[in-house]
This record gives sequence, C-alpha cells and structure tokens, in this order.
Amino acid sequence: MKKSPFIWDEYSDQPHIITDRNFKKKQKKKFLLEYLQMFLVFIIIFPVSFVWQFLMRYPKSKMQVGIGVNLDKGDIQYDLIEELGAKELLVRMPLWDIERIDDYVDFVKGFGSDKVITINVLQDRPHVEDLDLFRRNISIIFEKFQAISTELQIGSATNRTKWGFFAVSEYLKFYQVAQQVRDEFFSTIKLIGPSVIDFEYYYTAASLFNFKNIKFDKLSSLLYVDRRGAPENRQYGFNFKNKINLLASMVSLSPKTGNEIYITEANWPLKNTAPFAPTSEKECVNEKDYEKYMKSYIKIAKNSQKISKLYWHQLVAPGYGLVDNRDDVVRKTPAFYAFKQLLKNE
Repeated sequence: MKKSPFIWDEYSDQPHIITDRNFKKKQKKKFLLEYLQMFLVFIIIFPVSFVWQFLMRYPKSKMQVGIGVNLDKGDIQYDLIEELGAKELLVRMPLWDIERIDDYVDFVKGFGSDKVITINVLQDRPHVEDLDLFRRNISIIFEKFQAISTELQIGSATNRTKWGFFAVSEYLKFYQVAQQVRDEFFSTIKLIGPSVIDFEYYYTAASLFNFKNIKFDKLSSLLYVDRRGAPENRQYGFNFKNKINLLASMVSLSPKTGNEIYITEANWPLKNTAPFAPTSEKECVNEKDYEKYMKSYIKIAKNSQKISKLYWHQLVAPGYGLVDNRDDVVRKTPAFYAFKQLLKNE
C-alpha cells in the first residue's frame, strides 16, 4: 500500500486512516443502495440468529491456539516460536509485495515442517479494482504456497475502507475470483473469509446471506473486543461469549460457509507505545491487564466449543504483541510467558 490515500503504517502494521472525507464520501455514495440493503438483511437475520442460537446444535470444536508472524519482524521469530511451542502460525502475504513472494515462502519454510500454516492474503485497492491483476497474483500465491499451506484467508478487515473495500459487494467479487482460480487449478486449498473486523455483524450477514456464487470453506472473524476493556464487558448488550454464540448461529443458518470458525486476529493495544499502538492512548492497557485480558479471551473462546482456531495478533509488535523489539532489544512481555503456558496446557 503505497499509493495515496491507501498508505501502509509500518509502526502499527495496518493502513493509515483515510483523512480525506470527501474521497470516502464520494466512494461510499456509489454503494448507498447496497448499504441500505445490507442493514435490511441484518434487520431480518439478527432476530432469527438471536433465537436460533438457543435452539441449534452447533458441532463442538476443540480449539487450536496459534499466533501471527510477519516477514518484516525478522529471524528472531524462529527461536521465539520454538520457545513458545507454537505449532499453528498465521502469516501475512500482502498483494502489494507480490514481487517478494519467494522471500515470504522462504520465511515460512524457516519455521520447519512441523508447523501448520495459514496464509493471510492482504488486499490493496489496485487488486480490488483490477480483478484480472488479482487473478494473476492469487494464482502465483496458490502455486507458491500450495506445498506449505492448504488454508488461505482471502482478505483482512474487509469492512474497513482504509483496507481497500468500500462495500461488501466489492469483497465478494474479489473473493469469487480466488474461489474460481482455486476451483479450476488448486482443488486441495481451503479458502477462508469474509474476515470482518470487530462486532459489525451486519457486514458478516451481508457476506453470508446473498445470491452470489461464493462459499467460504471456513469463516474467519477478526473479533476484537479491546475497545470495551475486559472480554466480559458488554457492547450493545453483548459480551465476548455472546458475540461468539451469535456468530455461530449466523454461520449455522448460512449456506455460504462451512461450520468451522477461525478468529484470526485479537489483541489489546499497549500503553506508552505510540506510534506503534494501533489505536489512541485512550484504548490502551498496561501489560498486566493485557495478560489478564488475553488469558480470559482465550479461555472464553475455548470454552464456547464453537471456535476451531484462534490466532493471537501477533508475536513481535511493540504496540500490541507479545514481544517488544524497539531499539533492537528483544523484550518478552508477561503475556509472552502466559501465552507459552497456555500452549503448554493444551
């Protein structure tokens, strides 16, 4: 992401907020009718899903816990992963960095053959606008990673304009290209989506209840609860446990996805780490609370028996990860050791 207004922030590992309000307003205006339809779908689906969660028999899952690692965080991650004892890894593959794909492949191979790898394909606006370009490059990604990973998450934070999508329909067309390439040439690969971030289930509903020829093999959610503090705290009446139950109910009702749910991002921003923290200082927590909230979050997700995999985001990141590497000094936070113990107890 290098072309304005879509610029990557290397500190917080996400795109900068688009400050040009006129640009966003102009782009979103094109999809005004779709936004109205999206909320109409949610008005119908929400009460049905809310009631259905008490009636359904959702398949029980024994949750696997993993963690995100990034090429740009360096080789220190190899030893850290071994120390943690982590076997499930989520690795980002940005489409705008496709020319370096061999570096990403080598990076993943460096963790050894005993790891289970999920590749997170990160989108950018050029690939959203030019689906032929996306078709070529997703084919390359499938080809390069097929011997390493059989699961790829298509897109990330797809309900955030700064990530390159202005409407659910844009994401579904994008996903559909990946699905077509997979179906034609790479039948063993499983595709994961729609990667909605936060408790914005109206986007999830629009992705799961539509007339598009799409199917998510597994559903991914970036289910952050950090802006509410502890996972037990409520948002619109829903705590983290309630959010999982509602999401599972929607998945159970939808013909567009398999029953497995992956939480592919979760964390809390850390105090006094600006500009690395992904939020304002107001939402940040100290390391003690981070550790406590993380343990509670993972416990709740595991006890729900509705989540198949949970990837913590991420290993090395001064503003929100388990390891702080500022000034080239590797410092493991209390949450690192807590995460290690959680994996040991699995």
